Amino acid sequence: MQVRGLLLLLALILVAAAAEAGKNKKEKAKKDSSKCEDWRWGPCVPNSKDCGLGYREGTCKDESKKLKCKIPCNWKKKFGADCKYKFESWGGCSAQTGLKTRSGVLKKALYNAQCEEIVYVTKPCSSKIKSKSKAKKGKGKD
Repeated sequence: MQVRGLLLLLALILVAAAAEAGKNKKEKAKKDSSKCEDWRWGPCVPNSKDCGLGYREGTCKDESKKLKCKIPCNWKKKFGADCKYKFESWGGCSAQTGLKTRSGVLKKALYNAQCEEIVYVTKPCSSKIKSKSKAKKGKGKD
């Protein structure tokens, strides 16, 4: 019974400590925030090459800020890293062009980015024939 009480007391202390830490983070963020509400943010500019960690500059009236950002290295450069799309399945292979096509509808534009509502992407058709049914080991007749 004493062990249960001791564990309960320990859990309460941990919860209180976590709540205090969260409060300190909120206060720190309030000190750093600006009263300006109409921020205009530029694109994420990587520190080197065309992907990875970088920064984005923002302006509001006579204030300016830089925020850290990250561009995934598998992003669709054509659309910009701040435009997020929901893509449908790939269409059939065109015998004339040797390409598959699919479209994407804008899901989210981050930092007020200028994004196209619908985009189209293509990729070469696979030369391999994929088999959907695979043999299952151990499921055959004995």
